[in-house]
Amino acid sequence: MSATAAEPFVRQLIDIRRQLHANPELSGEEYETTAAIRGWLAAESIRIAAYPLRTGVVAEVGTGGGPVVALRADIDALPIQEETGLPFASQRPGKMHACGHDFHTAAAFGAALLLKKRERELQGTVRILFQPAEEKAKGASQVIASGALEGVGAIFGLHNKPDLPVGTIGIRSGPIMAAADGFAVEVAGKGTHAAVPEAGLDPILTAAHMLTALQSIVSRNVGPLDSAVVSVTRLHSGTAWNVIPEQAVFDGTLRTFDERVRTDVRRRFEEVVAGVAAAFGTTAKTSWIEGPPAVVNDAGWSVLAARAAESVGLTVTEPPPSPAGEDFAFYLKKTPGAFVFLGTNGPQEWHHPSFDVDESALPGAASYLAAVAVQALDELNAKAKGGRA
Repeated sequence: MSATAAEPFVRQLIDIRRQLHANPELSGEEYETTAAIRGWLAAESIRIAAYPLRTGVVAEVGTGGGPVVALRADIDALPIQEETGLPFASQRPGKMHACGHDFHTAAAFGAALLLKKRERELQGTVRILFQPAEEKAKGASQVIASGALEGVGAIFGLHNKPDLPVGTIGIRSGPIMAAADGFAVEVAGKGTHAAVPEAGLDPILTAAHMLTALQSIVSRNVGPLDSAVVSVTRLHSGTAWNVIPEQAVFDGTLRTFDERVRTDVRRRFEEVVAGVAAAFGTTAKTSWIEGPPAVVNDAGWSVLAARAAESVGLTVTEPPPSPAGEDFAFYLKKTPGAFVFLGTNGPQEWHHPSFDVDESALPGAASYLAAVAVQALDELNAKAKGGRA
């Protein structure tokens, strides 16, 4: 495709991205976003599959026979007040596409357009999942429950990466993003006047010792070749300067890349909390907020993803794993595939009020998704015939 011929295509993707950016919707509330995507697909005569999703859209391109490959883009925004100053900045106070899901959606739509142009050549079906509620780690499970992953032989997705330059794609086999669990600990003590602490059981002192002891888990219970993060991010207790309160509450997050390490750290976390509470005569309760597991790429499909990226002119690098979480992990628990980082040369990291992407990365993202889908179909057909593409 020449630069002149490509210009309307690129302009279309940029316009879609900007429309989405100006009208963000939070997880589970993506009704207008869903309607807009359905409208754009219908205008291009791209088939919309009938899966029971309250928000989100599943599109299909292909002849209907042969293997099925899935592409996924997330569509939800974040509860953040935008500070970019862009002319197409969010028109909805307190809501922002601060993680680039608008970019992902536009890229996946672009891939659908490219695939539609060669639909009769496709040796199978490409199912494009415009997924809701990624930020709450619920959307992938909703899509799976709808049946949209049934029959899929391989699945691929991407995430923009602000610290990678445009034209670069980060691909690695094995873990690429972390399991992301949340925790909340309630410490119950006995209140008393601050002048007579011996008459009570101080939950603040107990919580303070817990916070210190919990930091020893990574340094003393996780091996040097493994990794984990335990971060306490909030601590609440008390209402007056001269009263030792009845309770202290703290919460935070646990990040791991290995399921065994995840299980071990959670067990040790609960042991530390219970032990410190007992030492101070208090009691404590730990509650877990189940996040997505680690995103673990299939080795074979990662190689194919790199080959597809190079075929559209992207430079392939091997990035370090990100400690951020991603519910694409739930798909990879069901179906093998690969999740990659697409360079967008952004000014800020994900979830920052000034987050933005370089829109010149859009055509490369769309071309990669289309190419990886086509090459994956070829691979699945070759495997079905007992060979290799």
